[in-house]
Amino acid sequence: MLTWLNKDSLSFPPLARAMREPDGLLAAGGDLRPERILAAYRHGCYPWYQQGQPILWWSPDPRFVLFPNELHISRSLGKVLRRQTFEVSYDKAFDRVIDACAGPRSYADGTWITDAMRGAYQQLHRLGHAHSVETWQAGELVGGLYGLSIGQVFFGESMFSHVDNASKIAFAHLVPDLQRWGIRLIDCQMQTRHLGSFGARAIDRQAFAEQLAQLVERPNSADWIA
Repeated sequence: MLTWLNKDSLSFPPLARAMREPDGLLAAGGDLRPERILAAYRHGCYPWYQQGQPILWWSPDPRFVLFPNELHISRSLGKVLRRQTFEVSYDKAFDRVIDACAGPRSYADGTWITDAMRGAYQQLHRLGHAHSVETWQAGELVGGLYGLSIGQVFFGESMFSHVDNASKIAFAHLVPDLQRWGIRLIDCQMQTRHLGSFGARAIDRQAFAEQLAQLVERPNSADWIA
């Protein structure tokens, strides 16, 4: 039975109560204030819903993750990186990145990044929790990604590319820096071939939750301005 959240409480039901069909649906309702979103990620769930739906909270099983020390760079991407035809920055154009991630996709109808979601993550960015990675070519923003950083975990949210390899370049630059900053786990949420090519893999939700509970309480040394 689906749990409906109380707007006055930030608590979520145990992850084990998430539905099997649709996979990972844990709760509905509540709101998108920063405190609730941060509590959700710490608990092991995240918001995802379409325009016109109530806010839905998900915790799929298994969970797709990347351990930074397992990063794999393909030979073809390595050649692109060595050409140095792209520049990468952090937190220089968060609003533009999230707007681009919310834009139309040839393979999907609509977007889950609603106006309310966009506003919520922009607020989290202003509070220092949400961050963007930008890929530039000849001074133009051509790709990037954004996500949340909590303790020693980075929670990836969405990425976009306007030219070939632009989002891959952003991710390939980000992961080594995350590892250097003490980030031990990157949450990719759902399985994709794109992230699988970097070495991301599926792990049991319980194992994910056990690692998450420890890592979100540990400090990192991230310097997003660098």
